[in-house]
Amino acid sequence: MANIKSAKKRILVTQTKALRNKMTKSAVKTAVKRVDAAIAANDKELAKAELLKATSTIDKAASKGVYHKNTASRKISRLNLAVNKMA
Repeated sequence: MANIKSAKKRILVTQTKALRNKMTKSAVKTAVKRVDAAIAANDKELAKAELLKATSTIDKAASKGVYHKNTASRKISRLNLAVNKMA
């Protein structure tokens, strides 16, 4: 455990930021799972609706710095491709 006051504060701030990042990543994973579930159910309208929500969630995560912009772009691109491949 840190002895210096500023070091103690940094530990608390780091824990808070890590928790916030974890929540954001979890939200992204949930959104992606919903899109995948809609694709598996072969429901194109639901898949498109969930894709819109997932895209928004991923973009927000990238703007907050949780994901790198290229990572976010790749995730969105793969989801778009999967939805567009549906018959």
